[in-house]
Amino acid sequence: MHINVDGININYIDEGAGSTVLLLHGWGGSIQTMLPIVNILKDKCRVISPDLPGFGKSEQPKIPWNSYDYAECIKKFIDILQLKDIILFGHSHGGRIAIILSGRYNFVKKLILIDSAGIIPRRKINYYFKVYSFKLFKKVYITFSRGTTREKKLEKFYKKFGSADYKESQGVMRQTMVKVINDNLLELLPSINAPTLLIWGEKDEDTPLYMGKIMEEKISDSGLVVLKDAGHYSYIDCYDQFKAVINSFLKDEYLKERIEWH
Repeated sequence: MHINVDGININYIDEGAGSTVLLLHGWGGSIQTMLPIVNILKDKCRVISPDLPGFGKSEQPKIPWNSYDYAECIKKFIDILQLKDIILFGHSHGGRIAIILSGRYNFVKKLILIDSAGIIPRRKINYYFKVYSFKLFKKVYITFSRGTTREKKLEKFYKKFGSADYKESQGVMRQTMVKVINDNLLELLPSINAPTLLIWGEKDEDTPLYMGKIMEEKISDSGLVVLKDAGHYSYIDCYDQFKAVINSFLKDEYLKERIEWH
């Protein structure tokens, strides 16, 4: 299925019936990476999972976006589908979008953040050493390497020495990635009123566990579940435990739907 939001075609799936669930995947992900969660819920709920703009089969933004731009797009997506009382899931970058939507609007009934981004990482001294060394190296490379324009030299430099995500991003998505990773949503967390479940991988290196603990502290009605030995994709690494936790958190929704059907 496709929906056009402000000139951008968004691919999505819409399966099942019952309470409305919206799944937002992480950076570099797609509907496919959320299918393990879809499979848990589709027999009990209506599950909607889009490819975020720039990923999967959805079109790219026309200009570089930040997290708030993504949230505005998904809000319009929600409005077009006339969704209400949403159970909102966000993994990693999808968590950024979910935090903004939950902090700004009242249509989120329950919130599940999985290894969510949205907090600027704590930096150790060796990080700054690497950053400034990288910037110096880039300047030297651009000054002395062969190439017709600065832009082509930069492109060549980042293809060789940039991060994996940066290398895989192209054009507007590369600039978008730089914007979203610098979005700090800490001040929005106390504005979230929906009951919130935080699920984290104990060994997550991309959004470390301390971020989940901060979110638990800042979101009033929240609880943190840590999945032992799991990484950034904790819902895949510890699928059975994840499934049990989700089913427990949403059991009232399942029960209500069964009562309404009868």
